[in-house]
Amino acid sequence: MPSHDAVELTVENLGKLTDDVRSASGPGATTRSFNETLIAEFRANGGQLAGDLARARFLLLTTTGARTGRQRTCPLAYHKVDDRLLVIASKGGAPTGPAWYANLVAHPEVTVELGAETFSAKAAVLEGEERARMFEHVATRVSQFADYQRRTSRVIPVVELLRKD
Repeated sequence: MPSHDAVELTVENLGKLTDDVRSASGPGATTRSFNETLIAEFRANGGQLAGDLARARFLLLTTTGARTGRQRTCPLAYHKVDDRLLVIASKGGAPTGPAWYANLVAHPEVTVELGAETFSAKAAVLEGEERARMFEHVATRVSQFADYQRRTSRVIPVVELLRKD
């Protein structure tokens, strides 16, 4: 159950969260509430979202906290390139990466909820030409990622989620 008043799952509200996520203090109560609402709806409806976000491509990624060792779940937009499942650690172009990224670097064994399916995966951070090629592929389809890269001096990581059998 969300601990804050639920934030409506709309594209407009999703867009408003970018500045909040990118802030030096990190995501605030509104972002946490939005994420909690999205996670609850995702799980209650077999990975389907209603309204504005019905066509959005989200997965839930559960990582182990790098410092705490506690399980953390966050909703992320995902991208399919051929049969590859990718997530982008953009944090809206902030100078630092998102907490989920630090977590999976420390503990690459993750759990992915995609649609109604849940599976174990290993997170692999792409590097060099492969990272550049996959980032370009995603950024040509979702222009916000190119904007995020222009906003920061860090190279925004691309992570492949490799399903474990």
